[in-house]
Amino acid sequence: MTSLGNTTTEGFRSGFACFIGRPNVGKSTLMNALVGSKVAITSSRPQTTRRAIRGIVHRPNAQLVVVDTPGLHKPKTLLGERLDSLVRSTLTEVDVIGFCVPADQPVGPGDKFIARELANVKKTPIIAIVTKTDIATPQQVAEQLLAVGRLGEFADIVPCSAADGFQVDLVGDLLIQRLPEGMALYPEGDLTDEPEQVMIAELVREAALEGVRDELPHSIAVVVDEMAPREGRTDLVDIYAHLYVERSSQKGIIIGHKGERLRAVGAAARKQIEALLGTRVYLDLRIKVLKDWQRDPKQLRRLGFYD
Repeated sequence: MTSLGNTTTEGFRSGFACFIGRPNVGKSTLMNALVGSKVAITSSRPQTTRRAIRGIVHRPNAQLVVVDTPGLHKPKTLLGERLDSLVRSTLTEVDVIGFCVPADQPVGPGDKFIARELANVKKTPIIAIVTKTDIATPQQVAEQLLAVGRLGEFADIVPCSAADGFQVDLVGDLLIQRLPEGMALYPEGDLTDEPEQVMIAELVREAALEGVRDELPHSIAVVVDEMAPREGRTDLVDIYAHLYVERSSQKGIIIGHKGERLRAVGAAARKQIEALLGTRVYLDLRIKVLKDWQRDPKQLRRLGFYD
């Protein structure tokens, strides 16, 4: 059996897993920990993830493609409906599902809602993952494992912490065990199939999410309009991007007093983008108001959120 880039022995496994859970349970952080590199943005704000992002985990005997999905929730906007639809379609396309529940919070209605959704997935094995054990007491973790076990029938239940690495490799092992035998799906060394411009837009959005008021994060979208090496320079990439909000008042929040906040967003994003690209970056950020874009089908398509 031959993989992309190297020869594998019989028994090589490859396939797709997805993480599902309510918003802000650590799905993206866990995927980054498994991949060993930052391929999805993270934030303390719920519903940070808006796309099905693929992170690629390479093992000597396996290749695991982890699909990080938006948090499943009761949608209040057309964008929310499309994100939930994305999650449900992803569930039908993977080989194994990781159901993430945080150790530090009691099992709630959102977890029970997702458990009921998963009960309708008949043929795909589901591993329950109790996340964030680093911020829970041993007693909380033990009680949460029992509470999660009562939510449904799972192939395994495992506690872990992406923050300190506790049992992250075990989570990978348990997912890989459920993959079919087959050739590698991506070349060795690839960590994601996300286009660079999409990743850059996400890094700008991550920087913009930090320190803003609760109502603003869902109203922020970022699009990279242009990206190219500076003419006559091999060590500098020019990036022009728009940061979209829904109201003029939100534009003021992002800009901040005398533009201080926007400069801070640009500086934080540029640092992450330079690490991603391995080169110096000139980042030109502009802000534009797209009124109620989360509820407008035309604007959603313009920003990359398709039916």
